[in-house]
Amino acid sequence: MAVILKVNNIEKYYGSRGNMTKAIDDISFQVQAGEFVGIMGASGSGKTTLLNCISTIDQVTSGQIEIGGKDITKLKGGSLNKFRREELGFVFQDFHLLDTLTVYENIALALSIRHVAPEKIEKSVLQAAQRLGIREILNKFPYQISGGEKQRTATARAIVGLPKLLLADEPTGALDSRAARMLLQCFSNMNEELGATILMVTHDAFTASYASRILFIKDGKIFSELQRGAESRKTFFNQIIDVVTLLGGDLNDVI
Repeated sequence: MAVILKVNNIEKYYGSRGNMTKAIDDISFQVQAGEFVGIMGASGSGKTTLLNCISTIDQVTSGQIEIGGKDITKLKGGSLNKFRREELGFVFQDFHLLDTLTVYENIALALSIRHVAPEKIEKSVLQAAQRLGIREILNKFPYQISGGEKQRTATARAIVGLPKLLLADEPTGALDSRAARMLLQCFSNMNEELGATILMVTHDAFTASYASRILFIKDGKIFSELQRGAESRKTFFNQIIDVVTLLGGDLNDVI
């Protein structure tokens, strides 16, 4: 199976000389095509910094990150923007939808800025909306739909261009339990049926239990790793809780 993401010995420092903070401390791992990988860790562990470096929002201090065989740490300017636009999909805790555009237009925007032909845009938007169960709201505006529908719209926007890697940062953080379950089931379906490669940061064990593999980050380093294998999601959830306990986490923060 092809390797989509290679993270090689990356480090990230913040601050200036005499007052440096090491947010990421020599992290290396790989993600295969079609994997659904979760990243967990307490606040300040470095998990969001790690995702920001992989998503090209931030730059590493040292080390390499390869996505689809391309070293993204060497990309700059227009090449970086093009790569981010065409190869990556982003889902954030805040939906980042444009209030003046309909659901259809918000999803289509990801293709419009790539100058995709209108007929191809329509076909791709309808397919993405069908996968996320939001075809019936395509003509509505963000203020007319629920939080769960907003996040599924944001996810449709992220996948409509068939990115190599879908990056999700606390995607269920602003959702109620029912909407969170619906979104996570959509993620699971995309992973299993379409072979979508997903990397998701979360502090929540229930959310993480939908992934097939979990990387636990502590003090900027990989502390542990869990593979779900053939285990049920409930069993995997309990295993996640066990590792969180070892990390010294408060169970109230992860359930």
